[in-house]
Parts: sequence; C-alpha cells; structure tokens
Amino acid sequence: MDHNTIKFSTVEDNTEEMKQVLTQVYRSLTEKGYNPINQIVGYILSEDPTYITNHNNARSLICKLDRDELLQELVRHYLFD
Repeated sequence: MDHNTIKFSTVEDNTEEMKQVLTQVYRSLTEKGYNPINQIVGYILSEDPTYITNHNNARSLICKLDRDELLQELVRHYLFD
C-alpha cells in the first residue's frame, strides 16, 4: 500500500474557453461603446448580468462561465504569466 499523499483535483482545465468567452465579450462591449474592463469587473463583483450587453450573445456567453473559476484564473494569470 502506498502511503504517499495523492493530490486530487476535479476542476477541468477550461482556461481556453474562458479566454475565448472573455475576448468575445470584450469585443461586444467595445462595439457597443462601453468600457469593457469596467463592465466585466462589475459583472464579476456583482454577478449582475446586466453589466454585459446582449450584443452578439455576450451576456449568455459570460453567464455560462463559473465566476469563481474565472476570478481564480484571472488572478493566476496576473501573478504568474
């Protein structure tokens, strides 16, 4: 029997999907004349989807992402990339 501790993780690596969704949302917000950074931050902090435009289906796209995972990935990217 192995007595070493095994690290177990069930989180899927969906960073590429998050990047694609954020890029699409960013473009949609820019096209509609919004400040995309402010709008995305407002959505992440409040979970209020009305911060994101419906233009190009951006609101439904970002709502498919888990906010906690998104925030973790943003912090990870900021610190380590």
